[in-house]
Amino acid sequence: MKIARDEVVYVSHLARLVFDGDEIERFTTQLNSILLYMEKLGQVDTEGVLPLTNAFGAANAFRPDTVADPLSEESSLAMAPEARGGLFVVPRVIE
Repeated sequence: MKIARDEVVYVSHLARLVFDGDEIERFTTQLNSILLYMEKLGQVDTEGVLPLTNAFGAANAFRPDTVADPLSEESSLAMAPEARGGLFVVPRVIE
């Protein structure tokens, strides 16, 4: 086993998480399974394989950055649910 029960308890304490005994055992088993799988992946021969950022090879779908006229104050405020004095009115968040 890569991770002991005491390590799971210690890390959960650092993260301020409280688990019962069954959960700690389950997490210990799951973390050990993950680490064993990572160890298997480390044994795979990746010589000559290019690194990937994702599994699908998708490229960014950004539109080109073009210069355009900005929105006028009137047209942008016309889209607001409520405006007053040339400003957007939003709900108060600080009492």
